[in-house]
Amino acid sequence: QVQLVESGGGLVQAGGSLRLSCAVSGRTFGSYAMGWFRQAPGKEREFVSTISGTGITTYYADSVKGRFTISRDNAKNTVYLQMNSLKPEDTAVYYCAARSSVNLRSRYQDYDYWGQGTQVTVSS
Repeated sequence: QVQLVESGGGLVQAGGSLRLSCAVSGRTFGSYAMGWFRQAPGKEREFVSTISGTGITTYYADSVKGRFTISRDNAKNTVYLQMNSLKPEDTAVYYCAARSSVNLRSRYQDYDYWGQGTQVTVSS
């Protein structure tokens, strides 16, 4: 069973930065494509970013492109989301997810394992 634990959320002012981390259990971390999603109150869970098992390929939602950076350290079984120039509309619970495939996807239904989420609040 794969377990994911997010950390790094918090309260930040608009224009600030946060770095989220997601620690993943298991010995086959490098075989999983990883993704970050977010869900604001009253809204559907939305795609933020995804990264291939090797870390070479990444994709971003248009709303975060140029501000967020996804990365991974396969030696540490950890994936990161560096969030810069944060806006109040970035406020949400952020979830880390793992997909048992090398193919990258942006639909949350395509991911197999999920973390518990970490709250990010951006004040104006």
